[in-house]
Amino acid sequence: MPLSRSLSMSSLPGLEDWEDEFDPENAVLFEVAWEVANKVGGIYTVLQTKAKVTGDEWGDNYYLVGPYTEQGVRTQVELLEPPTPELKRTLDSMNSKGCKFLAQNEEKPYVVAHFHEWLAGIGLCLCRARRLPVATIFTTHATLLGRYLCAGAVDFYNNLENFNVDKEAGERQIYHRYCMERAAAHCAHVFTTVSQITAIEAQHLLKRKPDIVTPNGLNVKKFSAMHEFQNLHAQSKARIQEFVRGHFYGHLDFNLDKTLYFFIAGRYEFSNKGADVFLEALARLNYLLRVNASEQTVVAFFIMPARTNNFNVETLKGQAVRKQLWDTANTVKEKFGRKLYESLLVGSLPDMNKMLDKEDFTIMKRAIFATQRQSFPPVCTHNMLDDSSDPILTTIRRIGLFNSSADRVKVIFHPEFLSSTSPLLPVDYEEFVRGCHLGVFPSYYEPWGYTPAECTVMGIPSISTNLSGFGCFMEEHIADPSAYGIYILDRRFRSLDDSCSQLTSFLYSFCQQSRRQRIIQRNRTERLSDLLDWKYLGRYYMSARHMALAKAFPDHFTYEPHEVDATQGYRYPRPASVPPSPSLSRHSSPHQSEDEEEPRDGPLGEDSERYDEEEEAAKDRRNIRAPEWPRRASCSSSTGGSKRSNSVDTGPSSSLSTPTEPLSPTSSVGEERN
Repeated sequence: MPLSRSLSMSSLPGLEDWEDEFDPENAVLFEVAWEVANKVGGIYTVLQTKAKVTGDEWGDNYYLVGPYTEQGVRTQVELLEPPTPELKRTLDSMNSKGCKFLAQNEEKPYVVAHFHEWLAGIGLCLCRARRLPVATIFTTHATLLGRYLCAGAVDFYNNLENFNVDKEAGERQIYHRYCMERAAAHCAHVFTTVSQITAIEAQHLLKRKPDIVTPNGLNVKKFSAMHEFQNLHAQSKARIQEFVRGHFYGHLDFNLDKTLYFFIAGRYEFSNKGADVFLEALARLNYLLRVNASEQTVVAFFIMPARTNNFNVETLKGQAVRKQLWDTANTVKEKFGRKLYESLLVGSLPDMNKMLDKEDFTIMKRAIFATQRQSFPPVCTHNMLDDSSDPILTTIRRIGLFNSSADRVKVIFHPEFLSSTSPLLPVDYEEFVRGCHLGVFPSYYEPWGYTPAECTVMGIPSISTNLSGFGCFMEEHIADPSAYGIYILDRRFRSLDDSCSQLTSFLYSFCQQSRRQRIIQRNRTERLSDLLDWKYLGRYYMSARHMALAKAFPDHFTYEPHEVDATQGYRYPRPASVPPSPSLSRHSSPHQSEDEEEPRDGPLGEDSERYDEEEEAAKDRRNIRAPEWPRRASCSSSTGGSKRSNSVDTGPSSSLSTPTEPLSPTSSVGEERN
């Protein structure tokens, strides 16, 4: 089954132009999803971050519709009065019939209704069954059957054409839900998916080829101050290091300045998310680092929520011991400082033999004795309810990564989402990502992949796969993704063992990089954030809405799709300066000298490979065009000419994103940091 991509579906230049301006003053957009102000998964992030750019286009005529939950209303919704009498009458009518939070408008506007996933798809089917004058769009972010099939360890992508979909759905007891999803896909005027890989999946499982691919974006915040995101990395890394000091007390026999932090995060789908491949690659990486006597240490975090009953006592004890040592050191430091101050006041140099007395040494000895530990540092930070059968823990026992002193790869399984209020690791997810060095997401089933996208906008390199929407998107728009810190693992055309070997190669190569190379790579990664900004990717959704209007109201809107040739568009070229891979650099030895770690000629070393951050950034900015929104559908009917508002009122169950910063050049190379 080929995985060829169509530029007209997935490249920015493949969006059609619209000859005349269409002012949505007499049109209304409803976006319907179960995750409106109701955080369940990635669709919540799509809607929450996209609301700003959609609101700028539609003004007060944009509404989000979702389930009414007390928690969502209290924490994510600002209750407002309906801005129009038509909406007020509609909501009053729904309320009187027992519906918590559509023909009440006398002017009969053009209505566009966009439904996300099968949970909202029943509304789309009813709109078409009752012949309502509504332009409908259905977006599947991942097919229901596809997710179940991949979780069942089948050879999914090589057998897409051969599945008996009714039989497979029935055997997995999801037949009725599958039928709803398939009906919504066929009833919609426009059917979209979030990536080309999912488009192929939908064509075979839902039996309809998507009309357009609508990639997921983010609201990208650009830093105005030079080096700012590099400073944030250093600050966040320091928070992680404090946790590591406590977690590995008694076995802290490795240099934290030569320690790299890798992580994987997401739903606990052991095979779908690639946790199995990651663990196997870590075992092989541990072997390579040991046999090559590398001074580099890797701490790999698994942030995947699982069933637990509380924190691990030994883990909590580690943080308590760390805090006790810190308090002891401060106590001794204050006494030392006081004696030094008094000695200097009388004009004499202190007698160093009298600066610390026997009591001070006793306190310090007790503190050191408290750090003694007979057991290895725990792998899991919590008490698991199904410890004996947990896939991650079972695999760790098989490969033998027990955080021993001989291991150069340490593993920490944190089976709970991160929170800044946690007594164990008090950081939120964004801060944690910024403090890590590499995100590893070797997914087998990943329709888009927000986790590597979030790494990219924060300037953190990541590993994705050619079976993820994000990985395919980056391969299409970047000539050499690895040069920009986007490593694409081949899980489509390689065996599982070969994929593990390739991932091990990526990880070992990353461990060989000097600090200087990691800084340069983070700068390049952060520059790619423009590609993932809704200011660009929002155009896909705009095109889908125009297509739906033309199909639903052909007498008033026209739409003429066209193909673009492969020479159109843009691709980031490979940077011409310092190679990102140690295999191509003279800093290729796993044994790095102090001169390599701290170049003598400035933070990057004037006598090393040529690197000009401003020159590279300028070239990259030329390779991505400014966000030129496609002109809207031509309209033969007359509409009002009043200017739209830049705000949006989405009703009582909506969530709005904060405005993004204007596009601006990104930061240059920061100070020398790990």
